[in-house]
Amino acid sequence: MTGWLVLWEAIKVIAISLAIIIPVRYLLLQPFYVKGASMEPNYEDHEYLLIDELTYHFRNPIRGEVVVFKYPNDPSQYFIKRVIGLPNENVSVSNDHVYINGQQILEDAYLANTVLTSGSTNITLGPDQYLLFGDNRPASLDSRIFGPVARKYIVGKTWIRAWPFNKLTHFTAPNYTFINNSFSFSLPTIQ
Repeated sequence: MTGWLVLWEAIKVIAISLAIIIPVRYLLLQPFYVKGASMEPNYEDHEYLLIDELTYHFRNPIRGEVVVFKYPNDPSQYFIKRVIGLPNENVSVSNDHVYINGQQILEDAYLANTVLTSGSTNITLGPDQYLLFGDNRPASLDSRIFGPVARKYIVGKTWIRAWPFNKLTHFTAPNYTFINNSFSFSLPTIQ
């Protein structure tokens, strides 16, 4: 009789655990393993991240957030890149700099001064399109090559670097400064 009670209690614990773990894993957080050098030095090869999948059910990605998305040319592959261009914006790359609606953006919050954005891009994004670039611009397969990414392919934003433990980090979007006009302004970070 006692054996049946122990078995019944074990079944209840497993059922309750699965009822909690499965929604968290498939609706809220997703683990992500960084593979490659396209986001160095901010995200390095073999790091383990937790991706926030919930936030984008309530709002759209904002400039500067690092997102995980399904590669549009092969949705079975996942990429990690930084949001540069937002829907309906004109984004251009010229003279090794990025321009949004004709204003140069400063990316010094996450790019070293020596990192230049090569290429010659000029695109006006559609109402659900984003331009996504890697932080390691010379080694990144990103929107400069494969074009804009539709919102439906964006899975979530980086939330926590969980491994290695000595680099445990909670991520936020950087402030941006636009220049080349008579004014400059910064966008706030979102915690």
